Amino acid sequence: MSHFFVTVLQAFLPVALLLGLHWSHRSAPCLRPLMWTTLLALLVGTLVGIRLPSSQTVQLIFTLIQLVALALFLLSQFTQSSKFGYLWQGLLIIGAAVHWGDDPNLTALTTTHVVNTDLLLNISAVILAFGWVAFSAVLCSMMVRRLPRWRWSLLLLLVVLLVLPLSGGLMLLLMKLQALGLTKPRLSFVARVTNNGAALNYLCALLLALLSVGFLLPLLKNRQQMQSTDEAIAKRKATADYRNTRRTFTAALVALLVVALGQLYWDQVASQPPRLSEAQPVTLGPDGKVHIPIEQVRDGKLHRFVWIADDGKAVRFFVINRYPDRLRLGVVFDACLLCGDQGYVMEGNQVICVACGVRIFIPSIGKAGGCNPVPIEGWSNDDNELVISYASLAVGANYFSTVVSMDVVDPVDGSKLTNLKAEHKYRYAGKTYFFASEASYNKFRDNPRSFVTAHPAGSTESATDNAAADEEE
Repeated sequence: MSHFFVTVLQAFLPVALLLGLHWSHRSAPCLRPLMWTTLLALLVGTLVGIRLPSSQTVQLIFTLIQLVALALFLLSQFTQSSKFGYLWQGLLIIGAAVHWGDDPNLTALTTTHVVNTDLLLNISAVILAFGWVAFSAVLCSMMVRRLPRWRWSLLLLLVVLLVLPLSGGLMLLLMKLQALGLTKPRLSFVARVTNNGAALNYLCALLLALLSVGFLLPLLKNRQQMQSTDEAIAKRKATADYRNTRRTFTAALVALLVVALGQLYWDQVASQPPRLSEAQPVTLGPDGKVHIPIEQVRDGKLHRFVWIADDGKAVRFFVINRYPDRLRLGVVFDACLLCGDQGYVMEGNQVICVACGVRIFIPSIGKAGGCNPVPIEGWSNDDNELVISYASLAVGANYFSTVVSMDVVDPVDGSKLTNLKAEHKYRYAGKTYFFASEASYNKFRDNPRSFVTAHPAGSTESATDNAAADEEE
């Protein structure tokens, strides 16, 4: 489900339901003035939101205006004037549109200056969402006309739903301006009531569900009246009333399901980053190098591997044949200097950075710069195998943060432990050693040569260079 579909619902659905309740005790509005009022308010509010200064003082004033406006809106519900109906139709939509226009993600409608598929799909999602918002508002008004006793309870619930994030934003602004003390309970309140757009959609769906439950009584009453009436004209009228009531009830169920399932799909599926394919573990051979058969990576697909360093650091890398008609491998770490180690995925014939969504030109993989994956140096291949040295892979430990649990042995007292539970570690001659106690750590640090009989496999440094590169961690 498109991001723009759910964000339009988050911004406008609570206000739309509030306006549905607002019109439910007034005479039905004329379609043309209602439509023009809504469109003009939407346009004005969106433009104001896009250009609204980020100054904390401006934000504070705007928040206070919204809180006062909601209080005045409740007072206006004691009148049935149509003029108040159109006035609040415009004002509430302007307020919602300002919040929507202030969302920086709105600029992601398109990433280019031309009309493309993404732009058309995103605009379609926005139009569909606005249509669904209007549909839900009309349903709410129709149902509350049949359930007038529910009106004030639902009005208060929706106003509270809108006031809570505003009050949290107000408190946060006052703390930033140092007009209010910074305390843990206040910060906790702000965290709970702000940035809860997803909760707004779920709560609005719950409100529609409550209305649907309440509408069961008129539905059953109309059905009973239809079944108990024998006179032809009265029976046709009772049948028509029952069918209209049933359609309204069904439409409400559909409305709430679309809202709830749309938000749920966005939360659980569409908003989740692409998942990396499973990385195939590789180990160093007797020569201190990794050997990968060429036939395994010739097909032009992204082949992900993982090598576990001696300290438990998981170093991911991938290999891809960059050209379909000849063997030209790209051998790179599954990380980016700009975006970190979230990795890359392949969708269709494109390699995509998980962190920022940038599509990588496959022939450029293996070259440094931009969002390209970090190249691995010092590898070689022939027609049979790809060979990567220990030294080349060891560089990758700087780009990754994942550490896996592995069994290790204290080189001093021989005790067994895991790298994650070792309190002390020391790097010597290109290898990391772990210690069960501070005493063992100190003994090793003072004279490491007495506990290390040979240099680790894969190290190409001389004994003098290794001793100079010893590092305490």
